Amino acid sequence: MVKFIFWLFIGLLIYSYIGYTIIILFISFIKKFFPSNRGSNKENSASKFPEVTIIIAAYNEEKNVDEKVKNTFQQDYPHDKITQVWVNDCSFDKTKDLVAEYPNVTLLNQIERQGKVAAINFAMQYVKTPIVIFSDANAMLSAEAINNIVKPFSNPKVGCVAGEKRILMNPIENAAATGEGIYWKYESFIKQIESTCGSTLSATGELYAIRTELFEEVKKDTILDDFIISTHVIKKGYLVKYVPDAYACEKASANINEEKKRKIRIAAGSFQALFRSMELLNPLKHPLFSFQFFSHKILRWFVLPISLLLLPILNVLILLLYSQSTIYQAILIIQIFVLLMIFSGWLFKDKQISTKWVFLPFYLFMMNISIVQGFIRYVNGKQNVKWDKSLRQT
Repeated sequence: MVKFIFWLFIGLLIYSYIGYTIIILFISFIKKFFPSNRGSNKENSASKFPEVTIIIAAYNEEKNVDEKVKNTFQQDYPHDKITQVWVNDCSFDKTKDLVAEYPNVTLLNQIERQGKVAAINFAMQYVKTPIVIFSDANAMLSAEAINNIVKPFSNPKVGCVAGEKRILMNPIENAAATGEGIYWKYESFIKQIESTCGSTLSATGELYAIRTELFEEVKKDTILDDFIISTHVIKKGYLVKYVPDAYACEKASANINEEKKRKIRIAAGSFQALFRSMELLNPLKHPLFSFQFFSHKILRWFVLPISLLLLPILNVLILLLYSQSTIYQAILIIQIFVLLMIFSGWLFKDKQISTKWVFLPFYLFMMNISIVQGFIRYVNGKQNVKWDKSLRQT
């Protein structure tokens, strides 16, 4: 039984990071030969530039207001088709005053601080455009971002479009910057393949858009607005497309402690979203999406953290009690090497070095530990929706 559990966890690890990727690559390749939506991408709108509203929920964002407002209106998109709405979530800095200086920006003020979800629900009451875009104050959009993110809506089956999150990288980075940058490159690759298969799983808050008519008010205790809003679209039978050419750039977390704080919150929100979206695991109603959801999300949230903690213990037990086989010795040596890499990453986590691969094992380990902590926080109901943002690099 110990051997069986050991090899089961090994298999799940390999499947989650390699096997799943190969399978969706194969599905994507096959779908090219059986296009099911011929003609669905034709322009069916009266204009190739539909009116859009971009909503930015802000709490103490005085350092980003000017750059974000100008970045939005510098888009390669007709300015008269863009409505920019800022929701001030009771900031105590100069956010409110700075936004108010722009007459072409709508400023909404919440009476009390309630968090990002409440800000979005509030702002959506004022949206009159067919497309609404959500973005963060510290996420700067590429010049073609709005133009590219609205294009997939020419397909009436598309209800949500996710943009790409890019981490601004320097030649010399610390553990947080390196890990976050590499992780998002990998995630973007997976999301792009999933999108060609049908739908990507969810959007990220830095940049995504939905059809306004598909929005439904989000529960105020929701931690991850982007996940819940985008999966609501899927529940209604629409697709979520991923467009890497519509991207938002933001700086990496200032240090590994700030990144860990962010990851714990995301993990708590992910478990909350999972238990509120169980119907998406129904293979009869959502055959491909349920497979993607299980493989990409559930395995990583539940199985991988347990695997990383149990595998070394199981490996030692097998060698002591059952078998001295070379294969088990080799796997243990590999695990010891990985543990040493994790320890090295921890030692140098606050150092800025150019050998970036040193930090990757430590970042993945930290990420999985954060998943466990996030699950505990979700179960205890201790994750506050009034998020204090992580510090970013200057």
